[in-house]
Amino acid sequence: MKVSLDVECTPQEARAFLGLPDVAPLNEQLVLEMKKRVESNMALVSPDELMRSWATFGGQATEQFRKLMTAATSSASFKPGG
Repeated sequence: MKVSLDVECTPQEARAFLGLPDVAPLNEQLVLEMKKRVESNMALVSPDELMRSWATFGGQATEQFRKLMTAATSSASFKPGG
């Protein structure tokens, strides 16, 4: 015997029904903290700053980055469109 039951509810309603805690306040706090960290480190990811930091390592950093990108794009598990 096979029984199917369809329930339409919001994620909040499902959590309450199952007795799971409301994690929205925690999620908001984590998002705010991540946003603060990203904003404080934004200068480090500017193209000028990246090029300056890579230049201190010479061509080795550029070559490593190229190898990383080549490996990422030639992954056997990568299948466009699917």
